[in-house]
Amino acid sequence: MLVIHPKDSSTAMLRLLYEGLSARVVDGDCSVREMTHLLHHTSPQERIYLLGHGSDRGLFYRKDDSRKDFDKIVVGHPHGYYLRKHPGNIVGIWCNADLFAKAEKLHGLFSGMILSEMEEADMYHVETTEEELERENRKLAMRLRSLLDEGIPLHEIPGRMLALDDVHSPLTDFNYKNFFYL
Repeated sequence: MLVIHPKDSSTAMLRLLYEGLSARVVDGDCSVREMTHLLHHTSPQERIYLLGHGSDRGLFYRKDDSRKDFDKIVVGHPHGYYLRKHPGNIVGIWCNADLFAKAEKLHGLFSGMILSEMEEADMYHVETTEEELERENRKLAMRLRSLLDEGIPLHEIPGRMLALDDVHSPLTDFNYKNFFYL
């Protein structure tokens, strides 16, 4: 398994998806060329996790986690060709990963907007607290990990995630509805 998860305190709970597994983890800066090489040499049978912050343009990276701005896109359009060689075997969890996947014609499990910071909750008018955000996102990651560990087919996970929401707060309703199989 290949995991690309740039270090970021607000998405640290996503480490729960791969902790303890045999995985190659890329959590630092990579050039476009280095990332292309890595993806090119990853077997199509190997699952790829793309985790963190991003947009419809790709997965972001920033050198300094204390800043709000991102330095670059670490996985983006130049990598689409290599990602398409992993049909149905990609898990992409970042804000609007689904839009990136649709644009690049990727297949797998992708998230839409996932609220991981208070600023995002405010932007989408979702009432929550820092404590709920931290607690419920950790639960969300543990539940997703459990489904992945059980070998649940990726196409079943969006529905199963919805069924696992036991809180039904504005935050959990928002986040649990934003998993898609493409």
